[in-house]
Amino acid sequence: MAFKRILLKLSGEALMGDKQFGIDNNRLAEYAKEIKEIVDQGVQVAIVIGGGNIFRGIQAEEGGMERTQGDYMGMLATVINSMALQSALEAEGVYTRLQTAIEMKEIAEPFIKRRAVRHLQKGRVVIFGAGTGNPYFTTDTAASLRAIEVEADVILKGTRVDGIYTADPEKDSTATKYDTISFDEVYKKGLNVMDMTAFTLCNENNLPIIVFDMNTPGTLKRVVNQEKNVGTLVEG
Repeated sequence: MAFKRILLKLSGEALMGDKQFGIDNNRLAEYAKEIKEIVDQGVQVAIVIGGGNIFRGIQAEEGGMERTQGDYMGMLATVINSMALQSALEAEGVYTRLQTAIEMKEIAEPFIKRRAVRHLQKGRVVIFGAGTGNPYFTTDTAASLRAIEVEADVILKGTRVDGIYTADPEKDSTATKYDTISFDEVYKKGLNVMDMTAFTLCNENNLPIIVFDMNTPGTLKRVVNQEKNVGTLVEG
């Protein structure tokens, strides 16, 4: 049985495709097709996307920029990505709404929980931009917060790897994949799933997380339909 309402978390870096920075239009179009498949199936979809392909607040701080300023710049980068994804989805005939935590009334609605839920109920994809609207919080935390607020069934974290491993599979060939793992085990083993604030929010609100490979066509649909052994499920 498919999830009814999901929050899809995408990294900004994923939008680069084979580029060194910015947005790869082909990758964007691929993601839009994948998302359209599950929308056509009747799944209610909310999305949070990072901004690391354009700007990262933490890197700015390392270069001497004040952290708060850098973080706000990073939030604006997420809005650029959100607008790009919105356009790609609309090119596929998917109805969308973009809501931002920083008010930008010319291009997006402000985040209003009831309005967001109503859009989801009407079958529109809702993209949440500008993180939480606060510095010192990541887009992982924004994804966790918005998922809880709109009462999503699950967070689907699309990555470059097909789940959570005992070690980084890109660096350690002996790393093995977990099909399921508990929040406590992730804490104890120090595994890198989300930042700790985001992860704790999910744990405290009994919101499961599935980490999966977004770059393999068809995987998103398989995850939504709860096929076994696709990605790694993190739950209580």
